[in-house]
Amino acid sequence: ADAREILMRYIPNSPAEQADLLREIGVASVDDLFATVPREVFRQDPPPLAPPMSEIELRRALGAMAVKNAAATCFASFLGAGLYGHHAPAFVSQLLLRGEFLTSYTPYQPEVSQGTLTAIWEFQSHVALLTGLDVANASMYEGATAFVEAVLMAERLTKKRTKVVVSRTIHPEYLATLKTYLAYLGLEVVEVPAGADGVTSGAALAAAVDEATFAVAVQSPNVFGLVEDWSVASEAAHAQGALAVGVVNEAFSLALLTPPGAAGIDIACGEAASFGVPASFGGPLIGFLACRDAFKRQIPGRLAGRLETPEGPVFALTLSTREQHIRREKATSNICSNQGLIALMATMTLTALGKHGLRETALQCLSKSEYLKSGVKALGNGKFAVAFPGATFNEFALRCGPPVAEVLAALEKAQILGGVPYARLAPGAGEHEDLLLVATTERIRREDLDRFLDVLKGF
Repeated sequence: ADAREILMRYIPNSPAEQADLLREIGVASVDDLFATVPREVFRQDPPPLAPPMSEIELRRALGAMAVKNAAATCFASFLGAGLYGHHAPAFVSQLLLRGEFLTSYTPYQPEVSQGTLTAIWEFQSHVALLTGLDVANASMYEGATAFVEAVLMAERLTKKRTKVVVSRTIHPEYLATLKTYLAYLGLEVVEVPAGADGVTSGAALAAAVDEATFAVAVQSPNVFGLVEDWSVASEAAHAQGALAVGVVNEAFSLALLTPPGAAGIDIACGEAASFGVPASFGGPLIGFLACRDAFKRQIPGRLAGRLETPEGPVFALTLSTREQHIRREKATSNICSNQGLIALMATMTLTALGKHGLRETALQCLSKSEYLKSGVKALGNGKFAVAFPGATFNEFALRCGPPVAEVLAALEKAQILGGVPYARLAPGAGEHEDLLLVATTERIRREDLDRFLDVLKGF
């Protein structure tokens, strides 16, 4: 056989097959097939394509390309700003290979989908426990759209109100997503800037809320990593009959901090990728949304419910006020594809950690961040400082005297991914152009922290 035929066994169009086809239709060459096309439209300098390669040659060629990359596993990663490099248990990715899990289809037939529905129910239960709220849905796309859906849910619940008041310390990309949605719905977004201490001022928030406000939204920990007071949002909202929305980027913080539901938040939402979902290239992620029982009929997305039957308890989708079932304009949500597989990853991770493991991991994240903050304060070279004095969880804003790009380049030489420039999230950040957001997780070692500080000492 022709060597090219052997090499091209994945392409059902070998030279011999081409010759047979051409002979059958009565032309001498492939060019003859295009004889009616004017020659001047043909490309005169076709790109030189390499001949086909064997598997061995292909692996060798791809390997030579891959070594040019810098694998994240070779670096100590202090990246955060909404997506954190937590450990993903090995068994999770292995169990996901089971065929019964590999579907994006929603379990509309409960009689043949009890396993999937049980897993969704468990995810909802975890989210409800962590947020301190009564009801959680089956997941959202990711944190930003979960935030938008929470705001739209609040608008449906309050009716005839046209304004949402948001803290500017919410992740800038979340705010941008919200503005994109609301711009075409005739709803106004009012931003309340942070105070000099980097957190939301209760007085400023209350002053912005009026009888036209349907929701007040605050994030904790906020974009600077600072712990916000949930009650600031709930008190300002409830004083005017609005609903309070709490946003969480770093879900591990819920293991240590006051849950939003315990501080008067009506709807909690955010990103749960910290629970065993690899950062990849920014996705897929897993949004969550939870609310008080009184609001459950307006919850977006899907909801798995537990039903009693003569044969015992079973699970099924419930409260399905979705566009598949009713008129689109009456639906609570037009989010269609299901994040069930990613929700399953988070559920497996949370189940494996348990209550004590979850708290221990969160404490590790906190203690490593505090160690690094203490080290920055002890540098004494006047070139770096912890930007804000308030309490943080596992992320803080580092104020840099040298240009942030130079700091990151120096850290990279020491095999450290040093963090995310705040200006990247919020172009035109003004007074915050010199901020670097630095996050720690349980994967960071003591020597990584010391190496980070050694680089800063070198400036």
